[in-house]
Amino acid sequence: MSPPVCTNPAHVGSEVLVGATSVRAAWSARLFSCRPRNGAPVHDFLVNEVIARPPEPAYRMERLGVLMRAAEHDPVEAWGVLNPACARGRDGELYLFPRLVAEGNYSRIGRARVLYDDHGVPVDVERLGIVLEPDQSWERNATTAGVEDPRITFVAALDRYVMTYTAYGPLGPRIGMAVSDDLVRWQRLGTALFQYDPGLGVDLNLCPNKDALLFPEVVPDPEGRLAYAMLHRPTWDLGSIRQGEGTPLPYGLSDPRPGIWISYVPVEDVQADIRALTRLGQHRLVALPEHPWEAVKIGGGAVPERTEDGWLMVHHGVAGRLRPGAAHQHGLSYAAGAMILDADDVSRVLCRSTDPLLAPEDSEEREGIVPNVVFPTAMDMLPGGDAHVFYGMADSRIGVALLTRTD
Repeated sequence: MSPPVCTNPAHVGSEVLVGATSVRAAWSARLFSCRPRNGAPVHDFLVNEVIARPPEPAYRMERLGVLMRAAEHDPVEAWGVLNPACARGRDGELYLFPRLVAEGNYSRIGRARVLYDDHGVPVDVERLGIVLEPDQSWERNATTAGVEDPRITFVAALDRYVMTYTAYGPLGPRIGMAVSDDLVRWQRLGTALFQYDPGLGVDLNLCPNKDALLFPEVVPDPEGRLAYAMLHRPTWDLGSIRQGEGTPLPYGLSDPRPGIWISYVPVEDVQADIRALTRLGQHRLVALPEHPWEAVKIGGGAVPERTEDGWLMVHHGVAGRLRPGAAHQHGLSYAAGAMILDADDVSRVLCRSTDPLLAPEDSEEREGIVPNVVFPTAMDMLPGGDAHVFYGMADSRIGVALLTRTD
């Protein structure tokens, strides 16, 4: 279904004033296709309208404990282990891919096999080395280097594992991508490149970007064609690149807080060349901060999983006071929630957590390199619809929680 058309917008400078009243039956972020006075295409604009609150996702989350701590006397993990990806290998084992942080915030991506107790609860890991070092120029900067916060998607149609990660390079965080057949050897595809859309009025390639999640299946793009889709979290403040550059926003967006966006790649392009996964277009806003526990910003967490309700995505929300320019934020609180995305239009949120499913309450989540952090990045689905969620604890260690349905 094409989005409603705004019939009377006025294009004033870098803003579009939208005069449309078309609504959907349930609450979601409203996207309208509009044209300014000069007739040039202007992209989809966000108009938040609350008609009726849908029910919250029918899930709760229970912490199970610490799964992985930094190894004593290992300089590779001197500043902690955190924010892992996970994936089932072809041998059926579950593997964790933690971010390993050395002194100076120098980050690598490791690999470990998850160990379980007799009740099927993850309780420990077997370290299996390092799979990715920040050895490319776009993963290094003047003060440190980093391949950070990976997520891994097994794409059955490609018979490949696809890793998205944050490359901490000379222009700040960017999205890196790599592929593997066996979860051991990884081939970089490069950084994600976003097609320029004059309707947005900004070039996403200039913006710091992270928290990228690739859907495991093809989904309909905004025109109804099958495509691969990636959620990501651009940040509009360009002052981190060059002081004084300000915060240029996409046309029609007045809220500068970082939120979750989605971009697409035609399926035939990827079938012809897997490197096309890095060339994304048709950018759409999915969600902005809405509730007090996510008042500063939100971002994608674990790779979405298809359920009977739609696509389940565990995400993070941030509240507190942000200190611009600080490498480690000590005045913020990170918590975990969930969203359900429409299976027919994955840019549409059907429902989301009003309150966090898991907030930093345990001492292991409140004390560390960055205090008060619950940062979900990986999820392993279990029979019956439950899941183990793996998350960073205070930027220092890795915890595991059980996500269960409540209906």
